[in-house]
Amino acid sequence: MDDYSLIENHGLIGDLQTAALVTTDATIDWFCCPRFDSPSVFGALLDRRKGGHFTVRPAAETYTTKQLYHPDTAILVTRFMTEAGAGEVVDFMPVTGTTTTDRHRLVRMLRCVRGSMTFEGEIAPRFDYGRKPHELHILEHGALFTSQDMDLAVHAVREPQDERLLNILSGDKDLRFTLTLRAGQQRGLVMESYPDGPPREVRLAEFEELFDDTVRFWRSWLNQSTYTGRWREAVERSAITLKLMTYAPTGALVAAPTTALPEQLGGERNWDYRFTWIRDASFSVYALLGLGFKEEAASFISWLHDRVKEEAGQGDGTGPLNIMYRVDGSSDMVEETLDHWEGYRGSAPVRIGNGAATQLQLDIYGEALDSIYFAHQHGMHLDTRGWKALHTLLDWLVDHWDQPGEGLWETRGGRKDFTYGRVMSWVAFDRAIRIAGDDGRPAARGRWAEARDEIYAQVLSRGWDPKKQAFVQHYGENVLDSSLLRMPTVGFITPDDPMWKSTLDAMDQELVSDSLVYRYNPEASPDGLRGSEGTFSLCTFMYVDALARAGRTDLARLVLEKMLTYANHLGLYSEEIGLTGQQLGNFPQAFTHLALIDAAITLDARLNGARGGGT
Repeated sequence: MDDYSLIENHGLIGDLQTAALVTTDATIDWFCCPRFDSPSVFGALLDRRKGGHFTVRPAAETYTTKQLYHPDTAILVTRFMTEAGAGEVVDFMPVTGTTTTDRHRLVRMLRCVRGSMTFEGEIAPRFDYGRKPHELHILEHGALFTSQDMDLAVHAVREPQDERLLNILSGDKDLRFTLTLRAGQQRGLVMESYPDGPPREVRLAEFEELFDDTVRFWRSWLNQSTYTGRWREAVERSAITLKLMTYAPTGALVAAPTTALPEQLGGERNWDYRFTWIRDASFSVYALLGLGFKEEAASFISWLHDRVKEEAGQGDGTGPLNIMYRVDGSSDMVEETLDHWEGYRGSAPVRIGNGAATQLQLDIYGEALDSIYFAHQHGMHLDTRGWKALHTLLDWLVDHWDQPGEGLWETRGGRKDFTYGRVMSWVAFDRAIRIAGDDGRPAARGRWAEARDEIYAQVLSRGWDPKKQAFVQHYGENVLDSSLLRMPTVGFITPDDPMWKSTLDAMDQELVSDSLVYRYNPEASPDGLRGSEGTFSLCTFMYVDALARAGRTDLARLVLEKMLTYANHLGLYSEEIGLTGQQLGNFPQAFTHLALIDAAITLDARLNGARGGGT
């Protein structure tokens, strides 16, 4: 299993409709096409022998590598150093725009920057998670892979009179090539899905134009950011990463571009995250608007409004909203396993689809309303139809908030009365009442206020453990849960309330390990799954936010600085951090990067206030 690249040894490139992972030695080992949630074309990340890959490396026996992003862009540069020379592989995907398309391009620019270098590579696609066969056709200007559902063209980058530096070698079903360059020379390949013709010769000028256009796009987009705080580099890299995980035609943000990366090596906590969670709404809208990205926030809010309109009043026992959707708003996510794949480093099962989609998670209504209200404060208002649908949703919640659910963490150990679900139901009613008051909307404000106040009283009486002096995960037990770090963020309790301070102290003792934060203790609160897990990076950043709000800014800053050391070499985070510091779970994870942005904004404001004599 040592020939699997570590999860953290990857960078992300994409075109705002799909994405690819590139290892530190320039192998593309994960690429789904034509969308984030489509079947994979390259999947060696989950099965090194059967998954498929696109490899480029020096022909030299020994070499060292370095990797970085071209400044302020999503263009990835992998550098190779050998005794004979130094070379680079520059990877990017030209941005596709907001119109849905099956045509996507992976551009791989190969450069020699010192001495000379011979690159060698192999393109070995495995269509539909390796379930569909394909044929390889070597043609004059490249190659064509054909399968039942997809064609992939490989265009050679050449000049008409050059010395044919690129040597394409035929194979049974995989393409091999070599490319010898001297200092200052660059050539490469462009791989294109669903091409409109045979492979063609791409001139170097066109190649460079694609690069320049992509640089301009990312820098122009990033220039919208209004953040000038202490952690600008980490925040802006997080913003670019979130943009890479946004499906431009709808504005939906996937939780991660990968599936089945394990939360524990050899464990079964391997889930498909290539979908859009309602829960991400609250985090993403706060983070995007906090950085000044109004267009992205508006697109996501529009997507959320559509889900409210189409589902309100049509729910069964799980409510009018699903907890997650595909990027186009559909909800077909039947969970299945790919038994022919061994999984990352042997961590089976490999799951596609997500069985948690039909769970009852009452917190999503608070998160949806919280984001809608925050957008409302920034001039993004519900139309009449949207308000009527929201009214129907709230009427449903009045009748159903007081019941057990599966909870924020999508446990599979049965429904329980999760305190966080109640808190967020309180948020839903509170925000709806505020919107109705601001706009003079017709509303059942009396019923909503009664439900809101009943929830508040219930959480204080049943969600509070007097022996532990803390709010607990669910009623009737004294298990702590870091999701409750959001209680002061959403305004359920003030950061200086003694009940909150003692809760934070209890979390310090039980959930925090050298600044890293666990979600909860699965041994104390069985979640229906075998094995353990690492600390949750999302929760660590929420801890920073909570500490800052509570006035513990010195500790908050130390925790944040420590957490930044756990990012990979490119500033990216997966879902969890293991005991040895390795990254675990799907990668990169949107929730983590959203929480990083929120924590940086909150802490920066508190530090500036303290320096200026404010509070």
